[in-house]
Amino acid sequence: MTDKYHLVGIGGAGMSAVAELLVARGIAVSGSDRADSPALTRLRALGITVHVGHDVRNVPEGSVLVYSSAIHDDNPEFAVAKARGQEIVHRSVALARVSADKKFVAVAGAHGKTTTSAMIATILTHGNIDPSFAIGSAVLGVGTGAHLGNGEIFVAEADESDESFLNYSPTLALVTNVEPDHLDHYGNAEEFEEVFFQFASKIRTDGIVLCCAEDEGAMRLADRCRNELRDIHVHTYGRGGDIALSEEELAPTGAHGIFSFDDTKVPVRLSVSGRHNLLNACGAWGACVLLGMDPHTAAAGINVFGGTSRRFELVGENNGRRLYDDYAHHPTEVAALVEQARTAAGSGRLIVVFQPHLYSRTQTFAKRFAEALSGADQVFLADIYGAREQPREGISSQLIADLLPGAQYVPGASIFEIGESAAAESRSGDIVVLVGAGNITEAQDSVLKRWAVK
Repeated sequence: MTDKYHLVGIGGAGMSAVAELLVARGIAVSGSDRADSPALTRLRALGITVHVGHDVRNVPEGSVLVYSSAIHDDNPEFAVAKARGQEIVHRSVALARVSADKKFVAVAGAHGKTTTSAMIATILTHGNIDPSFAIGSAVLGVGTGAHLGNGEIFVAEADESDESFLNYSPTLALVTNVEPDHLDHYGNAEEFEEVFFQFASKIRTDGIVLCCAEDEGAMRLADRCRNELRDIHVHTYGRGGDIALSEEELAPTGAHGIFSFDDTKVPVRLSVSGRHNLLNACGAWGACVLLGMDPHTAAAGINVFGGTSRRFELVGENNGRRLYDDYAHHPTEVAALVEQARTAAGSGRLIVVFQPHLYSRTQTFAKRFAEALSGADQVFLADIYGAREQPREGISSQLIADLLPGAQYVPGASIFEIGESAAAESRSGDIVVLVGAGNITEAQDSVLKRWAVK
């Protein structure tokens, strides 16, 4: 590999993971981001030169410039690298390079990628396999989402949002679902499903695709792979899968079940709650078994999984009230979260603060978001977090509010004001959940400070 890389947008979850892995390979790394953050502080501690703000002077001559989909070609650092003729690669290409000598395990799907990837990494680590991994969230108990191990397996999320997962050639690809999303990019559900088949076509000869048996799109993918990709092995997981989930028991603080494959059955006791997590665990266990791990050792590994940051993460408590933070931003994710949080709340009330992510997604899924949030006792809506998109006329959180009786939405209200309102609404026994892939997580302090003086 080239001995010098510069990452534009280095503070993002995916980019910071690549930066950590490059440094672990002994490569000189620099980078920039628009604002300082705890991620940048961590990267500086690794010896990485990090600049706050984007400027042509930040880019070392002769370096490979790495960008994410959040960076556009009018970025000054991107532009100067292009003008100089420096090599410019997407984050996924850099990740493919750093993992080229490993057995690559790619986890894809519109949702469930982070948790499932983290579960696989945890199982392998517990089995003393020392995997490498690049995960979009810190694995609780490990403290990072990136690690370069001595083992032969590399685990990573595979991002479908912009087709960049086509840059990987996995040994095993786990598909949690093929539920349409990012239709602003793909146009329709058919094109979205087609790119997943292209992704499966990248699997190495004699490799494996493992699809969720409980998702219609994933099962269509499995069927097509069986018919058209004869040089790979096709497996399914969950209810009705050949890697089967049965005897499920859900509790406020965990989930139990039986995982089975061939003639082997093993009991599993998760310390994270939610039926969706039990299904994710089944897929992660199955992936590790298909990679040759002992089923009982794999089950023991999943039992110690403690979750990841921003996945129903408990971030504060006060006088019997609990505050959770979650990254959910797709209707299916939000519905699963509300179900999980409702169980955790017990006899208390569930108060959700939801920040929709992307104008296009809100426009497409407003009705489904309203349905997903309807299980909460009280919903506060923040303005849409546009991320890479520009505002669209007539598209706002009001689309959801109009379909969700009792939802509170004040256009233009800051996330801090909304956090204070949610905190004021809560009482002992209630739980408040901050939900979204934008900056809603920054409202934590406003909730906790309000609780401290109430």
